[in-house]
Amino acid sequence: SVEFEYGDADGYAAELSELYSYTEEPEFTINRKCFEEDFQTQVQGKRWPELDLAQQKAYVMRLLDGLEVVNRDKRLKAARAVLYLAQGVFGECDVEAEVLHWSRHNNFLLFQMGTFSAFLELLNMEIDNSQACSSALRKPAISLADSTELRVLLSVMYLMVENIRVEAEADLPEWKSSRETFRTELSFPVHSEEPFALLLFTMVAKFCSGHAPHFPMKKVLLLLWKVLLFTLGGFEALQAMKTKKREELGLPPLPEDSIQVVRRMRAASPPTYTIELLDQQSSKRGHRSRRVRPLVKQDSLDIYNERDPFKNDEAGVDEEENDDVDSGIEGELDLMERDAIIQAGPAQRPPIERVSFPKGLPWAPKVRQKDIEHFLEASRNKFIGFTLGQDTDTLVGLPQPIHESVKTLKQHKYVSISDVQIKNEEELEKCPMSLGEEEVQETPCEMLYRAMLYNLPQYMIALLKILLAAAPTSKAKTDSINILADVLPEEMPITVLQSMKLGVDVNRHKEIIVKSISASLLLLLKHFKLNHIYQFEYVSQHLVFANCIPLILKFFNQNIMSYITAKNRYSPLALEVCSLEDLVFEHTRSAVPLTLLMREQ
Repeated sequence: SVEFEYGDADGYAAELSELYSYTEEPEFTINRKCFEEDFQTQVQGKRWPELDLAQQKAYVMRLLDGLEVVNRDKRLKAARAVLYLAQGVFGECDVEAEVLHWSRHNNFLLFQMGTFSAFLELLNMEIDNSQACSSALRKPAISLADSTELRVLLSVMYLMVENIRVEAEADLPEWKSSRETFRTELSFPVHSEEPFALLLFTMVAKFCSGHAPHFPMKKVLLLLWKVLLFTLGGFEALQAMKTKKREELGLPPLPEDSIQVVRRMRAASPPTYTIELLDQQSSKRGHRSRRVRPLVKQDSLDIYNERDPFKNDEAGVDEEENDDVDSGIEGELDLMERDAIIQAGPAQRPPIERVSFPKGLPWAPKVRQKDIEHFLEASRNKFIGFTLGQDTDTLVGLPQPIHESVKTLKQHKYVSISDVQIKNEEELEKCPMSLGEEEVQETPCEMLYRAMLYNLPQYMIALLKILLAAAPTSKAKTDSINILADVLPEEMPITVLQSMKLGVDVNRHKEIIVKSISASLLLLLKHFKLNHIYQFEYVSQHLVFANCIPLILKFFNQNIMSYITAKNRYSPLALEVCSLEDLVFEHTRSAVPLTLLMREQ
């Protein structure tokens, strides 16, 4: 069986390592060199961890000044030095824990010094760089070198978002304050009219339109996912928002938390192919013992469950054809051995170790008002001959079982937030003048939807185009989007080992893209549905128009087990000179697409 841990994202170290491709490994040495060359001219004979906070802030200010020079190469060197700080000054560390500690410390420091705003200005400059776009369009093959500046900028911004987003118990009070400030800046921009996520959506749309083929899409999509997760909130935040909104609308509390229910469910092995399953059933039924096996099957389950005294032992013969799976061990038991196990079972097994088989679904039943009305309408037509419209209280003339059924249905009646929103919209349409304008709360979700609304179809189509290009079963076409521009090196591999490394890197690259897109779409759909049902329907409508459902089915039209269990990493090959492979790349593992926010234990 395959077990997953349901959460918003993977582990901290794994999420940081997925930002980089294996072909970017030489650039870590370049980043370190750019930092150390400048650092030694300012602080001689000292290491970064040895500086106090005031000295660290002074040096960061010097680096930020270097970002404002006219010379493009000098700006890039300063940006690489900042990236080395954001990566955790791995050259000064001996173990992975130190790298993660200094990465977290440095990113909070960089944010407090205004680094994100400075890099946002540089990012806007690179997006509007028409010379780089035209140069990339003229090239027959785009490689890693065409997106150098963009990758450095996006890497710093991603590391800042990811480090500040993740909460820890040992966080300083000023770090918690910085987190809320950063979230507000990303959600409600002051200097621009649009949230930061819209800029990333614009980059995705521009890339898919063919005007900027050199954009590093994996980094853009990962940053977009983490920005959405940070500003809108993850599963736990979504559940808290649901609870709060139901209280405001005067609705009863939620009967369950779906994520908590899923976490308690036992992992199950994926089914085999349908044809194999049918052949297996028919072959087993051909040599089945009709006298013993059904009884043994039922009673062997009673070993672990409480024995039903009202059960008819002969009922098992009628249920013989409904038995789908037989255990070979159970088939070997005869009646005497079965009775011995039943007698010895309770004495040998303590009650704590008993295996419980839950009856029914783990979800709480939900009944809508329309379900009760339709049930009463059918019952009244059958027993009385007329209906009473939407009246669900009058039960005169109906038999007692119908009374009990209606009582049970009303006990599980569920009114969703969407029902209330639809009803309010209908009332506003009926009385637009008397009711006036609807008061809309300025939430991060509302701000994002308002900014996306004008070009929302283009954004959805762009995401699905990239998802199609990353599908493992899709065939390469001449008009398909090239999503490998930020993973292919300038010089193609010449040895077998280099080819193997690049092949693994390409597969890993595609999996991370699929993971980020699917997680982003899931977050958008869930938050838009909570914000307003019609926003959710509008986004879903354009996803359906863009053939999202057949596209998702393409991922399951393969040997899904081999796809899920594939390990697209080469940690034994990464033990080279650079120390970052041991500290960062060792923790990289393939993403599991379309399981959406699940991670393998």
